[in-house]
Amino acid sequence: MHYAARHPKPSEALLPVRALDDIEYLVKESEVVTGQAGRAFVIAGADRLIYRVHWHPLGFKVERLDMHGDILDSRHLLPSSFEQHGLAQALACGQLFTASVSRDIDGTA
Repeated sequence: MHYAARHPKPSEALLPVRALDDIEYLVKESEVVTGQAGRAFVIAGADRLIYRVHWHPLGFKVERLDMHGDILDSRHLLPSSFEQHGLAQALACGQLFTASVSRDIDGTA
């Protein structure tokens, strides 16, 4: 079964992403905790651009999402080309964020 990563709500507190290597960890963490594929990342700014990132051994699948969580664009990127993507550029400027993942008391995400 395929699940979509949870879409961050505008009022939700977001955590800053500090390093490029953290993206792989954060995606895997979200997939393990929630059972859903990928993780949503937000580029801070007036437009509040939202991307869903999926990790796989050959690189990343990056999906640009609209405000409803629908996919506007999808790209498969090798780790070397991911560094040129807008997400990596936002990270370098301190503008990349993600929502925290946690389990509810009943054990569901």
